[in-house]
This record gives sequence, structure tokens and C-alpha cells, in this order.
Amino acid sequence: MKADLRDSELFEEATQLYSAARQPGTGRITDAIEVSTSPDGKSVVFAGMMTDALEGAQKTRICLTDLADGDTKVLTFGPNSDRLPKFAPNGRSVAFLSDRHKAGDFQLYLLDLDTGAARETPRVDGWVEYLNWSPDGACILLGVAGHGADRSSGQGAVASKRTDDAQPSWMPDVQTGDEAFRRRIIVIYELKDGSLRKTGPDDLNIWEAGWCGNHAIAAIASRGAGEGLWYGAQLHLINIDSGIAKQVYKPRDQLGWPACSPSGKWIAFVEAVCSDRGAVAGDLRIVDAHSGAVRNIDTRQIDVSHLEWRSDGVLLFAGHRAFETVTALYEPNADLCEEIWASDEITTGGLYIKVSGLGDRGDCALIGENFMTAPEIAVIRDGRYRVVKSLEAAFVDQLECLASVETLSWTAPDGLEIHGYLLKPKGAAPFPTILHIHGGPVWHWRPTWLGRAGIPFLMLLKRGYAIFYPNPRGSSGRGQDFARRIVGDMNGTETFDFLSGLDALVERGIADADRIGITGGSYGGNMTCWLVTQDNRFAAAVPVCPHTNQVTTRLMSNIPHFVDIMLQDEFTNTGGKYYTRSPITFANNVTTPTLNIAGALDKCTPPEEAIQFHNALSLRDVESLLVIYPNEGHGVRNFPAIMDYSARLVGWFEDHVKHD
Repeated sequence: MKADLRDSELFEEATQLYSAARQPGTGRITDAIEVSTSPDGKSVVFAGMMTDALEGAQKTRICLTDLADGDTKVLTFGPNSDRLPKFAPNGRSVAFLSDRHKAGDFQLYLLDLDTGAARETPRVDGWVEYLNWSPDGACILLGVAGHGADRSSGQGAVASKRTDDAQPSWMPDVQTGDEAFRRRIIVIYELKDGSLRKTGPDDLNIWEAGWCGNHAIAAIASRGAGEGLWYGAQLHLINIDSGIAKQVYKPRDQLGWPACSPSGKWIAFVEAVCSDRGAVAGDLRIVDAHSGAVRNIDTRQIDVSHLEWRSDGVLLFAGHRAFETVTALYEPNADLCEEIWASDEITTGGLYIKVSGLGDRGDCALIGENFMTAPEIAVIRDGRYRVVKSLEAAFVDQLECLASVETLSWTAPDGLEIHGYLLKPKGAAPFPTILHIHGGPVWHWRPTWLGRAGIPFLMLLKRGYAIFYPNPRGSSGRGQDFARRIVGDMNGTETFDFLSGLDALVERGIADADRIGITGGSYGGNMTCWLVTQDNRFAAAVPVCPHTNQVTTRLMSNIPHFVDIMLQDEFTNTGGKYYTRSPITFANNVTTPTLNIAGALDKCTPPEEAIQFHNALSLRDVESLLVIYPNEGHGVRNFPAIMDYSARLVGWFEDHVKHD
């Protein structure tokens, strides 16, 4: 395979498909994230993707949709990206983040809805990750990361730009592990005078925070700033006037999505065993802010991923249950849960479902989608889903190659029921089949637009491949007992969840046993490497941003605590799980041709992980190719590298997973 594929038919095909999906230069909105409803419930704002050219990262603009007639307007025009819009409580303005001043340096802006003018607020020392209006609308809470702090794995796991990057070329990079530039703090913006003030203790690194009344915040925080310390973060209540913090809750696992009732009486949050910061789906907890009493809420097996108080007595939440995406209400005064809407066909993009409430009960707005339906602005009213505005970009014709999307269940060797999805091409079975393994491991596949894996898998469907998306033990949506089965056993029993799934597809006449390929990113990359060391059925493999040596991952990754949690062992235990669960240990078993892909900037699974596996296979004369993208982090995300990645993945399977 050549280094430069730009003149190849596969690269050209990928370019044409991405162009059809993203409509560069047309001004069309082709995707959306971060929806927020107006206080009067008549409209929503969101960050809409508008592509100027297939170059670099995709940019977003603040857009507004009228929920009555679907009329949609673009409100901001960059440059760079405008994102995370949120209506003021009075509905007259929208706060949002923009890096228009300098790429990657997001700051707070305010948009006047009457005049359409957007103004920058005083710049903070760092980049703003998130914002929240105070209940009375007098202040905006800003979560600020220092320049140089790492982005989460879901954001690419790259380090943000330091402000002191203009150093002489000979200057060494000196690291102590707790540099000040890595810290995350809370800054309060006062609307009345435009002032900024930091709050909270200097020794707390605040990962995530929300208002608890108008004078306090609930924060998920750790004592250190290293990315891996998030796994041990605790819930704190901080008085914004005094800056004094008290610990409210020390979890067994990881925490996310702190949300407080408007008066500050109740603090809601989610606790779950997690793989990655920002990817929290699990058990709902409620704390009485005055007494400190904690309630563990029975959510009827929903793995909760979104919390939003609609009043002091009504909490809107959303999450996933098996194949379903679900919204529901919890009333703390009555200790009552009420399910509002559930669908095994419609979900949202992003890591997990996010919605935005309408009124004081269970109505909400969301950006809905499924495997075959492009993102659409939608509302759920009285438990019924209604489309308001489709963002379909005349791309639906490209899906003619997809014959069906099916949900699957099968039984693992130990009797555990496993779920998954199958995308079937047109034509007669058995099909050449690609096993696509999700990241995490605590995450899951669900019916997102094109599986959100996008163009390369559409290209494979066009060529007659079936795509198999399994959710093995450890996946989200099946409760914490199911997720916890991976803890201490990564690269263990779940091995047979994948293999038994393939066996089931072969037995059912769907998959051709002699034409099976395998791929996945992050944990999916790790498991791709692991499975080809454990079973020789695979005709080709494409691990993407894998971790292949648990010892070096523990010592080089920016989230070393992840490995400790998932293995429940120590790397100093020679002969322990750090060694017996590393793909590199068994590389001499591999016969599968392997295309190893990594990003040079990846802090989560550094490129050295892919390099090791490639070198180990090459020493055994196994066909192996190593591709490292110089400007990518955790996953290939930017144009035109993503076209190159698409062409290479499809080309590798076409060369090795035979059709005859």
C-alpha cells in the first residue's frame, strides 16, 4: 500500500462520499450537537455543522430552529467554531463558546437575540470547556482548563496549546506530572459589570460543575490535575462567595453530570464504572444538600447519561436500556420515577443521549437519528416523538446498498446473553463480514447515523460486506452489574462474547466463516489486536489507536488509572494480568495480515502502542503495515486524513478478505 493514496480510486470515492454527506461550500447544516430549548419552549438553539471545505476539523455555528414550523436560521458566522449555546433564563440572549479569536482557545460570547449582535466577554486565562447560567440569570459559571491541559479521549486526547509554546527549539520539555497549566478551575462571569472571579480552593481540580442555587456549585473534583486522577474524583459543594468546599460524596466508581435543583436543595449525579472522562452512564444518585443524605434511585434498569431539573421537584433524565433510548422523570418529594418515552429505533449522536427539557414535566427537544436517518431536530411531547427539522443533505440515495439493520442476541459460552447490531448489504448471504468493536470498553453501539463510523463502512456495504456491531459484557445500557463484568477481567471472558457472536452469525448462514475481518478503535483497537492473538479465523485486521502492551500503556498513557481499574493488578506483578492480558505477549500467535493505525498526538493510547505490535508481527514475518497520522490524536478526525483512513481500511479488507 502506497504512502500517498490521493490518486487512488478509493481515496476519490471516499472524498466524493464525504462531500455528499457534508456538502462543502453550500452553507447547508448537515449535523448538529448541543441542543438547548428557549424558556418559552418555542425554539431551540444548537451547534450546527457547516462545512466550508474538506480540510481540517469541521466547524460549527450557532443555529436557531422554530419548533412550530421548523424554520432554521444561522445566528453566528465564526471564524473557526461557535458551540455550546444556552439560552439565558429570561430568553433574551444566548451564551455560547467560540474560538474565533484563536483556534482551540474557546472563550465566552453573548448573543443578543433582538439585534443579532454577538459580543466577546473578558477573556479568561485558559480555554472554556463548558458554561452554565445561574438560576437567576445574573451569572455564568465557566469551566476553564489551563492552556496545555489534555483534552479527554472522546475529544481526541491531545494536549491543548500552551501559551508559552514560542520557546527556543533547543528548550527541553520538563514535566513533573502536576504542572499548573494542567489545572481546571471555575470562573464566575457577572453580567451586571462584566467582571470575572475565580472561585473554589486552589488545591481542587474541578472537572465538571453546575449551579446549586445562586450562591453555590456542585463540583466533581480531584486534588491533582493529571488526566488519570479523574477516575478518583469526588463530589464537592463549593460556596462561590467564600470559595470554601466540602466533600459531599465519595464514590466507589466514577462520577458525572452534576445537576442541582434551582433552590439548591437537591444534588443529582450519575455514578458508574467508566472508561473515559465525559462518558458516564450508570446509576442515578440524589443528595439532600442540607443533610447530606444519599438516595440510590431505581431507574428501571436505565443507564442514566443526562440530568436536568425542570423545577425543584421534577428531574428530567435520559439514558439507555438494552436496545432502547429512554427519557424519564424523577420526583424526589414523592420518590417516584415515571418513564416518558422509549425507542429502540431512535437515539441521538454523541457518546450518550442528551436532551433539553420543555416545560416543567417530561417534554423535551433532542437531535434524533438512527442508522438510516440523518440527524433531525425533534421534540418529545406527551411521550410522542415528532420531527421538526431534518438535516438530511440529499445523502439518502447512498444508503441503497444497505438492505437492513437488525438487532441480534446470542448466548456466550458461560450462558450470558449478549446483544448487538448487524448491517446487512444487498445480495445473498453468507456475506463477507467485518466485526467492528466499540471503544471503552464501557460504552456501546446503538442505532446512530451510519453507526457514526461513517463513510468507510458505507464503502464496505457497497462492496457486499455485512458489518457486525456487538455490545459485549462491559458495555453500557445493561446496568452496572453487566458493565462491571469487565473490571479486573479486560481481555478476558469478553473474548468469547465476540467469538460466539461470530459463530452465531456463521451458524445462521449470515457470515462466511472464511471471509471475516476485524477492526475497532481505542479499546476496540486493543481487542482487535487481542483477538488475532487468540484466534486465527480472521482474514484481515485493522486496529486503530490500540493499547497493545498494558505495562507501557500504564507508564505512557495520560490515563494510567484506567489500566489499574480494568485489570485490578499492578505492573510490578511480573506474570500478572499486565502481562497475561497484553496482546504483545502473544504476538507470536498471529497469522492475520494487520494494518496498524495511530495518531502521533494521542496521549491516551500513544502511537508507540501500535508501533510495538507492528514490530512484533514484522519480526515473525506476518504481513503488517504501520500508519501514523502526524496531526491526529485519539482517532482519525480531520480532513483529508479521514479520507486517507477510509481508503486504507477498505483497501486492506478488499485485498485480504476475499470475495471469491
